[in-house]
Amino acid sequence: MSTPLRSTDGQPAHVPVMLAEALEGLAVEPGGTYVDCTLGDGGHTEAILVSARAEASQPGPHGRVLGIDADPDAIVASTKRLERFGPAAVLVNANFDTLHQTVVAAGFFPVDGVLFDFGLSSRQLDAEDRGFSFRRPGPLDMRFSPDQESSADDLVNRLPEEELANLIFRFGEEPRSRRIAKAIVRDRPHHDAQELAELVRRSSGYRHGRTHPATRTFQALRIAVNHEIDSLREGLEQAVRVLRRGGRFVTIAYHSLEDREAKRFIASSSDVLRAVNKKVLRPSDEEVDRNPRSRSAKMRIAEMRAVDLEV
Repeated sequence: MSTPLRSTDGQPAHVPVMLAEALEGLAVEPGGTYVDCTLGDGGHTEAILVSARAEASQPGPHGRVLGIDADPDAIVASTKRLERFGPAAVLVNANFDTLHQTVVAAGFFPVDGVLFDFGLSSRQLDAEDRGFSFRRPGPLDMRFSPDQESSADDLVNRLPEEELANLIFRFGEEPRSRRIAKAIVRDRPHHDAQELAELVRRSSGYRHGRTHPATRTFQALRIAVNHEIDSLREGLEQAVRVLRRGGRFVTIAYHSLEDREAKRFIASSSDVLRAVNKKVLRPSDEEVDRNPRSRSAKMRIAEMRAVDLEV
């Protein structure tokens, strides 16, 4: 019997995206060691810890999870949620581009599974002082960590028009990037997220449908600020370095750039990895109905072949 997930106030916690599929993809077992590279609010980590506990009728080793997040607020938010697991939950404020170093330093090497849940948490989107959301006023920050030097404000107000247009096209896959960049540069400076979103809406010429016209532009700025694609590539490379034979990693991506990188990496690493799912997995219709933010999620699963690992 599974234990219901609870938030710190005793109420049902927010269920993370594709939770059952993630647990199955990781093949979580009692006593296993796992890494959640994108801790967020701790939902996936909590579920892994519950699944990795030995049954009371069959005493045995409890599993452990190393939760990593570049956002220090995520560590604070998850600490209370996961405190009942004691030393089985180890939380570290770090970027997953240092995954190998972090895993070794925490005494987790090698591990049975690694999870990447790319994208933003609801907490980050709802934080008015972070600028991730274009639906409310807030500073154009978008940094996962306050230690990062450049913010979205810096990019929007300092980049030349051509560089800004190329950034929006590359990381946002926005076909109207040039007209958007032209409008941004023409009306500088910009310091408010909602104001910038309205400018993008007007200049893009898109109608406001299910997806806000500023979605791709904000995605591009966030990815550029946090060097997300470079970190993703490095994280995947290092996941292979920390997984034991038969260990698995799972990726959950929310836009084509992330998913394409995961797909390419698995295909190019066929000497050490076996793709578990030949086709990308998507959330069920029922999950999308419950959580509309899950609708764009894509999951891939890979398993380590027999290789020798080095610390």
